[in-house]
Amino acid sequence: MPGLIFSDSDNVAPDVVWVSYERLAQIQDEAGHFRGTPELVVEVLSPGKANEDRDRLAKLKLYSVQGVQEYWIVDHIAQRIEVYRRENAQLKLVTTLLVDDVITSPLLPNFACEVARLFISRS
Repeated sequence: MPGLIFSDSDNVAPDVVWVSYERLAQIQDEAGHFRGTPELVVEVLSPGKANEDRDRLAKLKLYSVQGVQEYWIVDHIAQRIEVYRRENAQLKLVTTLLVDDVITSPLLPNFACEVARLFISRS
């Protein structure tokens, strides 16, 4: 079942979303689905070119059109995060972070995380 319902034909289930407390009641339905736009969406790339193209092209376009403020694409194989932010009414790639970098966001003023911590093996 989709986690974000923008319309009957635009339903997606991102890996992580962040919605400010102020907006949560406005966009969440009784079943827990978001029927509006979260501020931040995170997708972890799944193996395969079709999955990667969907996250990098189709979902990027959808999130851009729907007004997402920030979109992170996490590539666990290459161990990098592409950060897209809204500029001039669309999402634009602003940085690609590697394991030596720290990820922050203007949406999350007190948040900072070493990218390397996101790729620690749990085996």
